[in-house]
Amino acid sequence: MPKEKKVHATIKSVLHASNKHRERYDFRALTETLPALQEFVFTNKYGDESVDFFNPEAVIMLNKALLKHFYQIDHWEIPENYLCPPIPGRADYIHYIADLIIDKNDKSSNQTKCLDIGVGANCIYPIIGVQEYGWTFVGSDIDPEAIEAAQKIINKNPQLKNKVFLRLQTNRRNIFEEIIQAGEFYDVSICNPPFHASAKEANASSLRKLSNLKGEKVKKATLNFGGQSNELWYEGGELKFLTNMIYESRRFGRQCRWFTSLVSKESNLAKLYKTLDAVNVKSIKTIEMSQGNKISRILAWSFG
Repeated sequence: MPKEKKVHATIKSVLHASNKHRERYDFRALTETLPALQEFVFTNKYGDESVDFFNPEAVIMLNKALLKHFYQIDHWEIPENYLCPPIPGRADYIHYIADLIIDKNDKSSNQTKCLDIGVGANCIYPIIGVQEYGWTFVGSDIDPEAIEAAQKIINKNPQLKNKVFLRLQTNRRNIFEEIIQAGEFYDVSICNPPFHASAKEANASSLRKLSNLKGEKVKKATLNFGGQSNELWYEGGELKFLTNMIYESRRFGRQCRWFTSLVSKESNLAKLYKTLDAVNVKSIKTIEMSQGNKISRILAWSFG
């Protein structure tokens, strides 16, 4: 006997008010936009249409449909095992950054220039920023294959050309050095840092996530969102990465109005605030974001 159909809220109120993904996925509209998605859509035990979020192919196809339907991106491919990000959460970051940097009466500014640290093969932040606000992006990454894949996305979508430019970071110890060039000025930098301190920690986190979602212990992780080592972990973890970022940002305080990054672990904030005080920043803001049961935050700082 089928279970009683759940009654869901129409609006995901925790997402930013400007986020196009506040409503539940309309799979009828999405499959009209991208018929190939239909193969992965099924009716779950509650009578709702959905896809299997444990199936990497289904998640990638859903992303393609979302990007085509909401952002007019006709061509989007990422290499196997690279990070396939949840688009609603990425969109939230961009919308909160718009609140931070641009006058509320004029968020569509072709003058806004954004630096995406760790643009990745998926190029998601530039796609959303260009299509929602008309911003210009420079995206950096330490992975040549990620840069190559992101460039293919740019080349195949005319609206991204002359709006998104990519730079390979050849020195893994640097974040802004060699990327921010003499005479350049950015309104903001954004970053989705590697959260874990090792591959072992990243794998353990994936197992916990899958176990919680399935309601049973999972012994082998199948990453539904993929991820290369440099996307998932950094020696010393998120705290070390962001500490290095803060110290390096001092040298570019006159070339970037706001530096920002996601911070997944609230426990890291106290130490990061102390580091920001040590480098004499003029302004610090912490912006909380929520997606479902997940809470994260944006840490922003400016040298004035």
